[in-house]
Amino acid sequence: MPAKSRTMPVQDDLRRRLTLFAAVGVVAAALIAGHVTTRSAEAAVPAPPRAGDLTVVELFTSQGCSSCPPANDNLVRLSTRSDLLTLSFNVTYWDDLGWPDIFAKPAYTQRQRDYEQGLGTDNVWTPQVVVDGRSHVVGQRMSDIERLIAAHRPFTGPTVIFRSGGVGLAGGSPLADPADVWLVRYEPRPIAVPVARGENGGRTLPHASVVRDLVRLGPWSGGRARGFALPAASRAGLLTAVLVQAPNGGPILAAAKG
Repeated sequence: MPAKSRTMPVQDDLRRRLTLFAAVGVVAAALIAGHVTTRSAEAAVPAPPRAGDLTVVELFTSQGCSSCPPANDNLVRLSTRSDLLTLSFNVTYWDDLGWPDIFAKPAYTQRQRDYEQGLGTDNVWTPQVVVDGRSHVVGQRMSDIERLIAAHRPFTGPTVIFRSGGVGLAGGSPLADPADVWLVRYEPRPIAVPVARGENGGRTLPHASVVRDLVRLGPWSGGRARGFALPAASRAGLLTAVLVQAPNGGPILAAAKG
């Protein structure tokens, strides 16, 4: 009940802002409907905000890391919870141990290095779990992960809404430093990967919520409604999420599933 009472003013603010931008609604409507190809517009088409407040759980893992399978198992268990957005980012820096991770991308390694700065750690390592971009633990320790999930507080950033190939943001206070708006596409079901070589050679490892695409849509400065067109996914069947996050590995301000 308290969470709902906090959400309603944001919804009212969203409707008010989108009404104020009705003069440019034709441009925004074309954007969201996919009739124009510009990446952003200063208004978003009104639609009911998605209910609930997600907790974002990111796992940085590698198929070449012998310590990672228990953390992968933990994410598989957490991925069934509707109150969580679970994401598995496979990194590249274990690839020289005999098994190049089939899901790894340099962009995911860079995301973890951004967290090195944002969280004030002195290195990157696996398995690492980051919750809401604010805190982190070793990925094998389910009790520690659950403790950070329980400490989640409602996000203070914009309301995020999806509609017909686009996403709109509204609400929230102006920011001194613009936040980054990230599009994430990820697998809807766990994937079992046979690993032939390296530290996990001969094992079949589960992977849940494997991230396939990570795209920065643009900045968000707060205080104004804004819409973004969503590029096509790299493959069919992926789920969609949007994160609004302080730059350089800062805290997540808003998150929504498409």
